[in-house]
Amino acid sequence: MIDKLEFFIALAKEEHFGRAAEQLGITQPTLSAAIKQLEDQLGVMLVRRGSRFQGLTPEGEQVLAWARRIVGDTRAMREEMRAARKGLSGRIRIAAIPTALAMVAKLTTPFREKHPGVTFSVLSRTSIEVLSLLGNFDIDAGITYLDNEPLGRVTSVPIYSERYQLITAAGNPHSDSASVTWAEVSRLPLCLLTPDMQNRRIIDQHLAEAGVNVRPTLESNSMIVLFSHIRTGKWSSIMPLNLTETFGFSEPIRAIPIVNPDASHVVGLVAARREPHTPLVSALLEEAMTLANDFGIRR
Repeated sequence: MIDKLEFFIALAKEEHFGRAAEQLGITQPTLSAAIKQLEDQLGVMLVRRGSRFQGLTPEGEQVLAWARRIVGDTRAMREEMRAARKGLSGRIRIAAIPTALAMVAKLTTPFREKHPGVTFSVLSRTSIEVLSLLGNFDIDAGITYLDNEPLGRVTSVPIYSERYQLITAAGNPHSDSASVTWAEVSRLPLCLLTPDMQNRRIIDQHLAEAGVNVRPTLESNSMIVLFSHIRTGKWSSIMPLNLTETFGFSEPIRAIPIVNPDASHVVGLVAARREPHTPLVSALLEEAMTLANDFGIRR
């Protein structure tokens, strides 16, 4: 039953029998037979079939929610038994929004010092993708904004507060200012993250609150691309304070606080809401709480 539920989850995710079978490492006939057996066991149709996958039935949607819960609990049980035998080990899969990637090492490094049997996989994803991956059991935890857009049913630990600065080259407008307003920033040639990134939506929101909007002269979903353009001296950007502090900008790049308003948004660790969490996720949540104390964040 557990195997069939895992097959069903994969099919619901891929929405294609061939792709789901490939992802599972089985043949398409094996997958089709397993789904048919699951339907026979439950006494309901789960998948609308035609010449190809046409979606889940209403009963299929209900079973999918149960399947995710049951498979998640089963994985947690197996991991807990492994931890009881060998201590914490295995791989933790984390997805983080681009502006938080530089902070991941502050979480993973002390964690691995305590638990050397653990390895990590870290992905860069949008905030929407982080939540989707979490819901599909494709990751164990995510790092994203906690206070701007709905998170759904997750367990969250606030880690740090993100504030914003103008990053520009010496000699550019406002490069010697003690601070700069959002309205002033809007008149500069900007390179920003793409609109599918929540950081960009936050920036657009604060610019709109200042009564201005901006058309950046360059957009990218890569922080490295933005950094490389800033270093030419011909582009400016808006970046979180913690990111600029982590990477560091030497002369002639300047970081100027943006005010009116002095905006901030909380970033933290999220995990699927379940009790109990797997031992790995529980330990990661505890490490996030320790990191939050280092940043002075109140939970």
